[in-house]
Amino acid sequence: MRLLAVEDEPDLAEAIGAYLRAAGHAIDLAGSAEDAAAALAATDYDLVLLDLGLPDGDGLALLRDLRGRGARVPVLVVTARDRITERIAGLEAGADDYLVKPYDLDEMHARILAIHRRAAGTAEVERRFGRLTVLPERRQVLLDGRPVHLTLREWALIERLSRRPDMTTSRAQMEDALYGFGDEVESNAIEAHVSRLRAKLGRDAIVTERGFGYRMGRA
Repeated sequence: MRLLAVEDEPDLAEAIGAYLRAAGHAIDLAGSAEDAAAALAATDYDLVLLDLGLPDGDGLALLRDLRGRGARVPVLVVTARDRITERIAGLEAGADDYLVKPYDLDEMHARILAIHRRAAGTAEVERRFGRLTVLPERRQVLLDGRPVHLTLREWALIERLSRRPDMTTSRAQMEDALYGFGDEVESNAIEAHVSRLRAKLGRDAIVTERGFGYRMGRA
């Protein structure tokens, strides 16, 4: 997933970023409401982690503005505000879940995945493409019923394509899904990932739409 973490504590922000990158996500960091608003205007995120106590304003105001403009991006509020009334205020403002600091990063990640499943309207659903089966909940791909080892970015790419199998995903959209701001992206990085996936899953697993991008095929 492409995630945005809005957190003004530098050490915590870096810890969140490192953890989520290691889990295979592309993550951008914003330390203020202004930076977060700019990032949200420029990028289509799969989920936002939102701290409420920001140096230039209240995260709740940012959340209310998002929902007021009709933005449906899932939001996990992560904050030190632990009173019941504050939790209710966050949920009523449009948060999908609420996590109180200090929190465990494993729990944070579990909540991110649960919110994403709810937003996508899926639980553990098998996505079948001929001999190929994609299991989003387990982050696993099977070929003829046997697990295939994929790197984190290979998994992110095949998950993205299999989520909307009838749609063509452009190279730029793939880069947005796999890399965060500031990540160095080789000019042929997506083509290299696709080539390796075809070697592992079969050349027909991913179809190239010339001039447009890629879509799922049938292995």
